[in-house]
Formats: sequence, C-alpha cells, structure tokens
Amino acid sequence: MRDKGTADEDTKEIGTYTSYQLAEEAINRIKDKPGFIDYPNDFHIDEYIIDKDYWTDGLSNEKDLK
Repeated sequence: MRDKGTADEDTKEIGTYTSYQLAEEAINRIKDKPGFIDYPNDFHIDEYIIDKDYWTDGLSNEKDLK
C-alpha cells in the first residue's frame, strides 16, 4: 500500500493475507508492475486480529480530510 500522508493520498491495497510471509510474497509478485515499480520503498504490511472492530467511527472521505 502506498500512502503519501496528505488529503490527496494515493493508496493501493494489494490484498489481505493470513500470514506476514504471504503478504511479503504478494509484494514481491507486484513490486515490478506499473503503479508500484516507481515506489519500491513505500510498501508496508499492517497486521490485524481477525474478528475485532477497528473502524467504529465510520468511513471518512476526502471532504472530511480538508
């Protein structure tokens, strides 16, 4: 996933995986593809516990960020 950290963020989610190793393998599969190749150091893996609420405040949109 790539995140510029601004209101016009450009984030791409590759997928959701059951292990850190599978997530790393996904990065290795797509890191040379358009949209990813120019940002080799911008990948990060977030770990979450399954069956747990994380975003209880609802969705935000670009208007909320301004």
